[in-house]
Amino acid sequence: MNAQQLQDIIAAGLDCTHLTVDGDGRHWSAVVVSEAFTGMRPIARHQRVYATLGQKMHTDEVHALSMKTFTPAEWAAQNH
Repeated sequence: MNAQQLQDIIAAGLDCTHLTVDGDGRHWSAVVVSEAFTGMRPIARHQRVYATLGQKMHTDEVHALSMKTFTPAEWAAQNH
């Protein structure tokens, strides 16, 4: 799996206003911005992203994924 494939999988399962994925094929990092995160605690946001990956986390296709998750408002505040 490459970064674009992983990004496409996440984007297919979660409406993102911003999404970047980087990694080495096994260890990944992502920045995910979605309105769906509004009102969610950080762990729930991560679980929501993991849910888009389904079995890929369990079959080791995606060995590790670290992520930063933001709502659009949080992202805008972060980047001003």
